[in-house]
Amino acid sequence: MSFLSENSKILEQLDDINIDGESLFKEFPPMWHDENKLIVFEIAKSSGYPFNGKISYKRWRPFVLPKRIDNHRLKFSTHPEVFQYPGKKDPKIVDWHLNFADPDLFVAYGSELLAQDEIQVAEHPILGSIREMLISKKCFAETLDDEGNPTPITITGAQRRCVINTQPNPRIGCPDGIYGNAFETATEEQVRASTQAISPPTISNILAVSAPYGGAGNYTEEDMLKVLITAYTGFSCARKESERLVPENPKTVIHTGFWGCGAFGGNRELMTILQCFAANLAKVDIEFWAVNDSGVKVAQESYNFYHSFIYPRSIKRRSITSFTRSFLSRLVARRYQWGESDGN
Repeated sequence: MSFLSENSKILEQLDDINIDGESLFKEFPPMWHDENKLIVFEIAKSSGYPFNGKISYKRWRPFVLPKRIDNHRLKFSTHPEVFQYPGKKDPKIVDWHLNFADPDLFVAYGSELLAQDEIQVAEHPILGSIREMLISKKCFAETLDDEGNPTPITITGAQRRCVINTQPNPRIGCPDGIYGNAFETATEEQVRASTQAISPPTISNILAVSAPYGGAGNYTEEDMLKVLITAYTGFSCARKESERLVPENPKTVIHTGFWGCGAFGGNRELMTILQCFAANLAKVDIEFWAVNDSGVKVAQESYNFYHSFIYPRSIKRRSITSFTRSFLSRLVARRYQWGESDGN
């Protein structure tokens, strides 16, 4: 992967599809292959509100880093919870929720699995319709190209129709919750007790990005650069779409978490640091959903390290190439290691 491009200000789209939500849902209904997912879907439909609204789907080409670092001071907030979808308070703010995507977009949404990706589709069932449409039309429903470069996907206008509480709940007989593989063995009563319809549905913007995976041992500089460019590409696409949605000076906020640190075995501290750097370069801010207090501690310490390295330095006049190599060399010296898949 190269650092720079002569066309670094241009974000090109591989696919650009705009469709009415009601038509999409009727022609390409989601396909659920698990009884518990069908229960969630029944609850998601129970409000009676139609699957309507305008859906925009875009798949983007790989992007590269800018030539220089702009004067954007990252705002980074942490929360000891799983993903939340706060209502819109400021019309200038455009919120994007990261989908911790598989290279094959929403591939397991209809299965018995319920990790971050599958929760998001279950709560936004129109995302399942999008996958079915892409398969039917033989479009590439992929977040990586043939060479493993990022091709992030942005989706605007997705209705969030229910909330699934996957956290431990001894009251209903789920002391370990229903996250991941535990969803498969949950009873109907436990699934119903953990799922609540949203009436009326709210609207979400989804950013699907597949984290680099498959590493072992210590992270190399090339591993880190690939993570950085992948995150930067996704965040930049979201900012570009924010400018379409709110033409005058929008503020783009990325809701993320320990991206790539579950099934893909990423290092939580390193992945957080690199997301901070990518957000700074893309001129977006971060709301970090860290699941619990221990996760907040990791996320905040990661941000503090990043902040202590980048802000005391006069980086505005330095090229991105020299600064990035210096920063990544510092990270390599810390000997971050790849982990193992959590099985979810």
